[in-house]
This record gives sequence, C-alpha cells and structure tokens, in this order.
Amino acid sequence: MDNSADPVKFEEDLRNIAMTTLSSKLLLHDRKAFSELAVKAVLRLKGSGNLDYIKIIKKAGGTLTDSFIADGMILEKSISTGCAKRVENPRVLIANTPMDHDKIKIMGSKVKVDSMTAIAEIEEAEKMKMKAKVDRILAHKPDVFINRQLIYNYPEQLLAEKGVMVIEHADFDGVERLSAILGSDILSTFDDPEGATLGTCDYIEEIMIGEDKVIKFSGCHRNEACTVVLRGSGSHILDEAERSLHDAICVLIAAVKNHRILYGGGNAEMRMSLAVEDLARTMTGKQALACEAFARALRQLPTIICDNAGYDSAELVTQLRSEIHSGKTSWGLNMYEGCTGDMDAMGVTEAFRVKEQALSSATEAAEMILRVDDIVRCAPRQRQ
Repeated sequence: MDNSADPVKFEEDLRNIAMTTLSSKLLLHDRKAFSELAVKAVLRLKGSGNLDYIKIIKKAGGTLTDSFIADGMILEKSISTGCAKRVENPRVLIANTPMDHDKIKIMGSKVKVDSMTAIAEIEEAEKMKMKAKVDRILAHKPDVFINRQLIYNYPEQLLAEKGVMVIEHADFDGVERLSAILGSDILSTFDDPEGATLGTCDYIEEIMIGEDKVIKFSGCHRNEACTVVLRGSGSHILDEAERSLHDAICVLIAAVKNHRILYGGGNAEMRMSLAVEDLARTMTGKQALACEAFARALRQLPTIICDNAGYDSAELVTQLRSEIHSGKTSWGLNMYEGCTGDMDAMGVTEAFRVKEQALSSATEAAEMILRVDDIVRCAPRQRQ
C-alpha cells in the first residue's frame, strides 16, 4: 500500500509503524507517547532523512510520559558569565575559530628576554591581536556568538561589554544542528561581513531541565533539526527508552523515503510463504525442496510472535494460513486477544523498506552458510 497522497492517513500509518517498532518493554501508554514523539521528529526533517539532525538527550527525573520534543532546539551548554540570559529576535553568528590566543602559546621555541617589560609587550601584542579579531566579529553585528571551540576570558569580556551573548564549546554536532535550524553559515574567518549569513530565531533563553541548565532556541525559522528530551526515573530506564526511540526513528525515516507499507502481525510473512509454496509446486527436483524449506522459514516469524506472546502458535498460525488462503489478505495475528484479526482495521503496519532489507539480509546469510562445504578447525594447542 502507498498512502503518501493522503497526509493524514500517511501520518497515521507512521504512528502505527512506530508502535510496532517500539520495544515491548515499554508500557502501552508510553509507546503511544513515544510514537507521537518519533513521528513529529521525523516529519520535521521534511524528507531529508538526516538522522544527525535529531538530538536525543536524557534527563533523570519524572516519568517517561514527561518526555517531550523541544520547540526548536536544546543545547546542553550554559551562557557565559556577564551575558543576558534571554535574547529576542537575535542575529546569531555561529563560528568554528580559536579564541584562546590571549595568553602566550609558543610551542617548540624558546624566547629569551632581558626584562619583564618584554614579556608584557608580548602579552600586549597577543591581546591586541585578539582584540582585532573580536572587532572583526563585532563588525557582523551579532546579538549571539556561538563558537565550537573555547573562548578565553579576554575575548569573552570584550563581547559581553558590547551586549553580545556568548556560548562557547558548542561541539561539532551542536554547531551543525544550529546551522541547520537557524539558517546560518559556520564561519572560520570574519573578513566579509556583507557576504556572511547569520541565523535568526524568535528567542534564545537559558532554562532548567531537571537539575541542569540548558539553552533553548525557540521559533527557529528553518526548524529542520529538533531535540527530544527523555525523562525517566533512572539511567537504566532512560537507556532502554533511548534505544527504543532510536529504532523507531530509523524505521520511520526509511518509511518516509519509501511510502509503501505492509500489514503487520505476521501477515506479510504468511502471504510470502503461501506464494513460495505455490511456486514450489511448479518445480521439480531439489529446487522444489529448497522452495518448500524457504516457505517453512517464512512461517517461523508468525510462529515466534505467538510463542513470545504465550499463545498456542500451532493453532493460530494454521488459522491465519486458512484465513489468508480464503481471501482475507489483510488479516494477521491479534496478540491483544490471542486470535486472528484484520490488520487494516487494527492499524498494525510495517515499513516495506525495512521488511525488504530484513528479508534480503536473512536470505544472504542463509546462502552464505549453505556455501560452506567443510568445517575449518584450528589445530589443538600442543601440551608442553
């Protein structure tokens, strides 16, 4: 099926895929909340599929249902001392440049001086060099300066005196995401104020999440990247929630790239098994045996679904096979009630691309094992 023409139906299909993918270790209401978070995060990418633009941060405290997706982006850093903690409609300059030359840093060389005055002159020259660099930055007229690298006290003081909010050591991933959502260039040189593009958003402020201070960027104009904040009572729960949410996001990205979906609940495997059995009847010799074995392997997945749920797999799998053979091609296993049911009505779907990749990978692995015609043994170690 392909429901990409209907945005509402397509979004509902994405929620169903996320619910199917999320770990069974999460409670039902947690899976519903996480499926909403995953769908919103993936749809904000607008089809780009760049997983690096989705940041997941974990903050202990609260419950899993307190998790939320930030309106904009959250950066796990703090604003420098002496700067305003909130700026509205700022011009944001994102840079990747060294701002730590206000001290003497001469590696592998020796400088001999005959007085402390000469040392002071060297330090003053370094300060003037840094001041000239800060002046070139200020020529861009930024309200916020974000640097990937460290910013020492002297340039930080010069920028703060001009009313510029300073954020240092934003990390490479941080500046890349900020560039994506703010629409700003990442500058390394500052000689062309007219040609540089600065980012904008509605406001930037410092907030508290749990016990930590973070910086929130709200009302970002491009709004492609986002941050999902996971809350939970402990680190083990947060780690499991992060793994589950990451799996769901990866599957949804594949579903967005390829809009086709399949019915879940073992429906696809059972239909493929029946098709392979029909093909085996037209063959002769050992090829027919291989096709029959492949059909049995495909039926193992609905069998495993039933066994994991604690139901009678032999009864349900044969019942599902009979239903599909009789023309109910949308039916699958209903593990809520321990019977077969209509997957279309229940909304149990899977991404076609993920299912195709799993099938091809499993088939290639089986072929590789069958090609091994001998056992390679390591010679036993001689006893001394």
